[in-house]
Amino acid sequence: MDTASPRLRMSVLGFVVLGCFVALFARLWYLQVMASDSLTIEAAANRSREVSVEAPRGRILDVKGRVVVDNRTSLVVTVNRRDLADLTKQGGRDEFVARMADTMTRFGVPTKVASLERRLQDQQYDQIQPVPVAVDVPEELMVFLSEHAEDYPAVEVRRESVRTYPYGATGGNIVGYVGRISAESLKSAEPGVDVETGVAKTYQPNSNIGLAGVERTYEDDLRGTPGVEVVEIDANNRSVRTVSRQAPRPGSDIQLNVDIDVQSRAETVLVEKLDALRGTSQRDGVRRGAPAGSVVVLNPNDGGVVALATYPSYDPSEFVNGISQERYTQLSDIGGVSALVDRAISGQYSPGSTFKLVTADAALSNGITTANSYYNDTGVFEVGGQQFQNAGRVRNGSINLPTSLTISSDTFYYSLGARMDGTTMLQDTATKFGFDAITGIDLPGESSGYVLTPADKKALNEKNPDAYPYGEWFTGDNVQLAIGQNTVVVTPLQLASAYATLANGGTVYQPRVVGRILRSKGDPNDPAAVIRENVPVVKGTVDLPPAVRDPIVQGLSGVTSGKGTAAAAFTGFDQRAFAIVGKTGTAQVTFVRPDGSVGFKADTSLFASYGPGDAPQYAVTAVMEESGFGAEASGVVVRQVYELLAGQQLTDRRAPVAGAARD
Repeated sequence: MDTASPRLRMSVLGFVVLGCFVALFARLWYLQVMASDSLTIEAAANRSREVSVEAPRGRILDVKGRVVVDNRTSLVVTVNRRDLADLTKQGGRDEFVARMADTMTRFGVPTKVASLERRLQDQQYDQIQPVPVAVDVPEELMVFLSEHAEDYPAVEVRRESVRTYPYGATGGNIVGYVGRISAESLKSAEPGVDVETGVAKTYQPNSNIGLAGVERTYEDDLRGTPGVEVVEIDANNRSVRTVSRQAPRPGSDIQLNVDIDVQSRAETVLVEKLDALRGTSQRDGVRRGAPAGSVVVLNPNDGGVVALATYPSYDPSEFVNGISQERYTQLSDIGGVSALVDRAISGQYSPGSTFKLVTADAALSNGITTANSYYNDTGVFEVGGQQFQNAGRVRNGSINLPTSLTISSDTFYYSLGARMDGTTMLQDTATKFGFDAITGIDLPGESSGYVLTPADKKALNEKNPDAYPYGEWFTGDNVQLAIGQNTVVVTPLQLASAYATLANGGTVYQPRVVGRILRSKGDPNDPAAVIRENVPVVKGTVDLPPAVRDPIVQGLSGVTSGKGTAAAAFTGFDQRAFAIVGKTGTAQVTFVRPDGSVGFKADTSLFASYGPGDAPQYAVTAVMEESGFGAEASGVVVRQVYELLAGQQLTDRRAPVAGAARD
């Protein structure tokens, strides 16, 4: 027998065991010494989690420093889904959800089981984050849930910051609203950066984000810097304790160029006049629908937006806790128009005779006429066998350009349009005034105006000859364009900007709603509080030498007095103290009947102006849909806005204005 074999085998086994121990000790040494730092971090990560804490948004102030949008504390009911999972395992989930829905309903927060379940199953929330199931609940509910905590496991009531509006719905279309970020936006949203700390303003599933108005355009400034809580969790992913907390920082404040008093006046007089006209008949017997309108007030010296009223509009407070689909649908269709569309910047209208500013400029600048050239207005102008006439075929006799603006002679401008046929003088001048491009206002949703050119008409015909059978530019096209009909549409903001350009002598400014960005809770009167100023931006210029500007201003100055087309609307207004330079406009509104014939709705009433004439401070424009002829609607509204701006005695806004308005 080989006695060495057992001894050899034992030796080999000993070496193997020793090798294992050496390897084990080497691994332990590596873990304890070499990899100690990195493993410590990983171990901490396994038992802790960072949770974002939403920060209050910045306030929005008007030009005088009055707070238009602020924050308030809201009580929010949340449910911890980890604790809810335990109830599910125990078979008590359905009873819990039903009890929660019943309890919240009893305390004035109507809640259905199905809607509560949808909230609880929303996968947009992190599993360790409590899911908000009710916002803005009463204190009584918070007390009840606290006193009966054993009956409502997983439920917590916390305080959050939400938007509040000290001036109610005033300026809602300007400030806009916020809402919970969508799953799609959460994936694509680029976080802003806190300008003072350099910390990223990241988004979480429960973050609010600006969805309209200034809230949307200035989201990066208004959004606060979220705080960070480091939470220790157990093996079941439950929060055990808060390890550390970095407090959230409020967003920057925004100061508007808007004067909330002027905004309120513009909204009020607009609604009152539309309500008074709705259902009445204009002079030709057509009933006024008066469904919508807008008022724009600009500072012609820098482009600042003083007021921007639109009707119908919405109350941003309705969006604070999330708006129902039913209510959103209602706002989308109020008498056939949407309250969610800001007509001041998005509505597109034929400018009517307010466009004569462009025609007069084009004719004077290109030598087609002079201030002292006279034209015999017979009330009718004929082109190719077709007659174009003044309203009511009024004969004005021998008139020059200033008089033609004051009395709004259409045939005078028909003749100018015919004399400029074969050129693009009208279109080129309209472009200089900004009528065929967006103004660039710092609000979302702006529409661009449109001025048809001969090249556009030809292209439309070539692309779709059935819809556009004529590709040739006729003299009649130029004639209609000369009085702002048929081949041109503008927004109220573009119209106001054009008259602001005339007021300041030829500078086209980009309209600006926001004037400055301020430090949170900073004093607007303290230069140190200013983070950034929105300085005036010049978009272009219009050459308006005295030989061009003076006769236009002379003619428009007569519109609101004497034989002017808006004289009745301004009766009693002290123009010696505050002279108004303006122009009335009437745009026909057609529709196609089921049988294919064309019908007419009530006219769109327009009035564009600036004042005071000797030192312009404001450009005011009103556009009112299906509201009547000339200044009988829009001129009255503009006059009532000027009463506030000029500090004059207010008239009874319910009283009719004496005299007939003309265009």
